[in-house]
Amino acid sequence: MTSIYDFTARTLDGKDVSLGEWRGKVMLIVNTASKCGFTYQYQGLEALYRDYGERGLAVLGFPCNQFGQQEPGDAAEIANFCSLTYDVSFPMFAKIDVNGDDAHPLYKWLKTQKRGLLGTGGIKWNFTKFLIDRSGNVTGRYAPTTKPEQLTADIEKLL
Repeated sequence: MTSIYDFTARTLDGKDVSLGEWRGKVMLIVNTASKCGFTYQYQGLEALYRDYGERGLAVLGFPCNQFGQQEPGDAAEIANFCSLTYDVSFPMFAKIDVNGDDAHPLYKWLKTQKRGLLGTGGIKWNFTKFLIDRSGNVTGRYAPTTKPEQLTADIEKLL
């Protein structure tokens, strides 16, 4: 059986990292984009990370260009944007696909663990969020319209 800790992902600075690094932590995994109507959510994600990071919350951002070509930049441009515009300090990963044949294995797995609205599997847009408990179980999937601050109660239950 596959676990979230079996996956690796490449960071924006090109290092392959095992998600096992966050074993025992609550994780919030989000597909992001720099030119989306929901991009302002970086601010809320960073606030969650700063407020709950010391208690065991990890926020992991995965840029994706599959929705309206809203993440056109390369790794350096994405890093600059996140740092300069939203002072993002949580881990950001290299741009990936979240749907289709080339979807990152992590996202293929996440979509099997928690279906979307009406049982759909595919990611519908940027800033879809997955909440994972300290044991690596996917406990929640949230639509792009769900603001990070609306996850506070669910995060608190897992911390």
